[in-house]
Amino acid sequence: MAVPYATQVLLLSFLIVTTLHFSASKAAGIDMSCSEKERNALLSFKHEIADPSNRLSSWSDKSDCCTWPGVRCSNITGQVIELDLSTPVGSPYRELSGEISPSLLELNSLIRLDLSSNYFVLTPIPSFLGSMKSLRYLDLSLSGFMGLIPHHLGNLSNLQHLNLGYNYALQIDNLNWISRLSSVEYLDLSFANLQKDADWLQGNRLSGELPYSLGHLKHLEILDLSNNTIICPIPSSFANLSSLKTLNLAHNRLNGTIPKSFGILKSLQVLNLGANSLTGDMPVTLGSLSNLVTLDLSSNLLDGSIKEVHFVKLLKLKELRLSSTNLFLSGNSRWVPPFQLQYVLLSSFGVGPKFPEWLEKQSSVKMLTMSKAGIADMVPSWFWNWTSQIEFLDLSNNLLSGDLSNIFLKSTIINLSSNLFKGRLPSVSENVEVLNIANNSMSGTISPFLCGKTNATNKLSVLDVSNNVLSGDLGQCWVHWQALVHLNLGSNNLSGEIPNSIGYLSQLESLLLDDNGFSGYIPSALQNCSTLKFIDLGNNRLSDTLPTWMWEMQYLMVLRLRSNNFKGSITQEMCQLSSLIVLDLANNSLSGSIPNCLDEMKTMAGKDDFFANPLSYSYGSDLSYNNYKESLVLVPKGDELEYKDNLILVRMIDLSSNKLSGAIPPAISELSALRFLNLSRNYLTGEIPKNMGKIELLESLDLSLNSISGEIPQSLSDLSFLSFLNLSYNNLSGRIPTSTQLQSFEALSYTGNPELCGPPVTNNCTNMEELLKSSSVGQANGNFFGTSEFYIGMGVGFASGFLGVCSLIFFNRTWRHAYFHFLDYLKNLIYVTIVLKVRMLLAK
Repeated sequence: MAVPYATQVLLLSFLIVTTLHFSASKAAGIDMSCSEKERNALLSFKHEIADPSNRLSSWSDKSDCCTWPGVRCSNITGQVIELDLSTPVGSPYRELSGEISPSLLELNSLIRLDLSSNYFVLTPIPSFLGSMKSLRYLDLSLSGFMGLIPHHLGNLSNLQHLNLGYNYALQIDNLNWISRLSSVEYLDLSFANLQKDADWLQGNRLSGELPYSLGHLKHLEILDLSNNTIICPIPSSFANLSSLKTLNLAHNRLNGTIPKSFGILKSLQVLNLGANSLTGDMPVTLGSLSNLVTLDLSSNLLDGSIKEVHFVKLLKLKELRLSSTNLFLSGNSRWVPPFQLQYVLLSSFGVGPKFPEWLEKQSSVKMLTMSKAGIADMVPSWFWNWTSQIEFLDLSNNLLSGDLSNIFLKSTIINLSSNLFKGRLPSVSENVEVLNIANNSMSGTISPFLCGKTNATNKLSVLDVSNNVLSGDLGQCWVHWQALVHLNLGSNNLSGEIPNSIGYLSQLESLLLDDNGFSGYIPSALQNCSTLKFIDLGNNRLSDTLPTWMWEMQYLMVLRLRSNNFKGSITQEMCQLSSLIVLDLANNSLSGSIPNCLDEMKTMAGKDDFFANPLSYSYGSDLSYNNYKESLVLVPKGDELEYKDNLILVRMIDLSSNKLSGAIPPAISELSALRFLNLSRNYLTGEIPKNMGKIELLESLDLSLNSISGEIPQSLSDLSFLSFLNLSYNNLSGRIPTSTQLQSFEALSYTGNPELCGPPVTNNCTNMEELLKSSSVGQANGNFFGTSEFYIGMGVGFASGFLGVCSLIFFNRTWRHAYFHFLDYLKNLIYVTIVLKVRMLLAK
């Protein structure tokens, strides 16, 4: 539209006058300082702010506010136009906090307000910001704001940039106000919380559809509503956002299909709809987005085939993320893509069964993930040289085959686990940080891999070659692998002694050498690895006593030494392991008593505070894919189970199959977080601690095959999570406490305790109590019932009444039932007689 001539003249005159005024002011040496009103407004703002690092120390009423840090004034009018108090990334300063003063309303010409990366925790976004009509740029991201986003922000008709992202306590109850931001070009509301019971959702009869009016923001270039709880289809009106370059709706609960009309968004460069519940197929129309650089449809319920036509015009595509969908590739095996990808993420996506030959033409790939992609094929010869350009390579959990003996790997992150690879371990560049070839058929000795480069300084931090058929000893080359954090050589055919040189691994956090043939003792040099959290040396032939220095490893969380030949006692110092979650010393020859200080083990006692898994290791920049987790095979309920994602929740003590003696220490009742306890197959005596029921989370309890006596504590009936119980073959007596839990187990859980009675065992407590009472009377003179006379009288009585009783039993049903009841009573009487007689003889 042409500007009228009169308007042009007025604008030109204004510019001339303004320029002359500015020039005259400069010529006269006049500085354009801020007004007293604006200086006082900023000082009022400062007064309400906590500033522990004194970033605002130069703000005073004796200086020009235009010279203050974070303040910028107009060169023409002297008015404050920018207030930037964001905390730069990596800044040593502590964040600002406190209340935002309404005195900012005095800054009538403020165009830019940036308070990002501060610490306004528990502070709501002030509604008065909606009255600052001159604002064009507002950034309050990463600052801890909470509460509802005020609708008043919709009054900022000049606003072009709005970033409220990464304020995790913010809530959105209405998005209609956004449609009034007619000038907005950048909108980021990521990681806010869309209230499930919001009025605007309840009042909308289209399943909580996002406001249709959002499609009217014709200037909008970036829309980020990711990481919320939006539950609705994608509005069809989004196809009207003709200026849109980035659309990020990832990590919501979007449903329905991807609108075919998205194909007309010709400016779109980033389309991220990952981690939702979208259904249907991938629209062919997306293949016409010629400016598209990133396409992320991962972690959805999409299905159907993807063909060449889906990519026909995607000449600029660099990032393709289709993982965790039911989509699959189908097309010509000689297909040559029109794009050159840098990121190819196709895990849990139908790539196979043949290896994708089209990858050979991709010369810029940095990340390739095809885990669980259904590929059952020989890896082509060109592939391993092709991977030299790749930083992240994940081909795990397929049926890939090939000989890796003469392969040289250069990628920073390599995961080839759970395939059919064979041969010797491949050579690796010193720049490789993660190598995972677990669960394959790798063979040969391990020493060539470890000692092949004696002068190299390797960066390898994760080495997992478990569950292969590697052999030989570990050699003495560990000085060249000092960056190792996680070392897993478990379930191979390795042998010899654990070398002292493993003590060079000062950064080591986990050491897994289980299920091999190692012998000798645990080297004392291992105590140099003071950051160890995870030790698994189980199922070897290690011997000697448990090293005392091991009890001083303050970060140790898992100690598994089961099925070795360790002997000696468990000392009181073991209780120093306050971080321990798994203690498995089963199947050894340990003797002595169980330490009575178990209540000092804080984590077992529930005094820890784990919000993240400290037994996992993240690497690289894309942490959603770069994550190595420890796993552990335990025997919590009589069966071997592998724990990985849920390992951090385990709290377990297994001291079974040793030679431990003495009583179970009462302090064990203080381990309120304990889930699995196995003390079976020892020589334990005494009673079950009365307060054992205080271990509220206990799921499995095995005290079988000991010499524990006394009654089963009533408190065990409080264990509502108990799903495995074995108290068999002890000297327990008395009535089994009545509870839904204890009566749910089979009688086998209590067998071998002849003096136990009550359900689920068959012994009747009433009969047993009467027999024991009468037997105690007969023992007054030390002669049970006059033992000889008792047996003689019983025999004569039985003979004299035999014929009469038999006839009654045969013909009379009532007498027949009474007779068999009498036999049952007689069986119990004889059994009690024998037991008491044996005890009398033993007592003498």
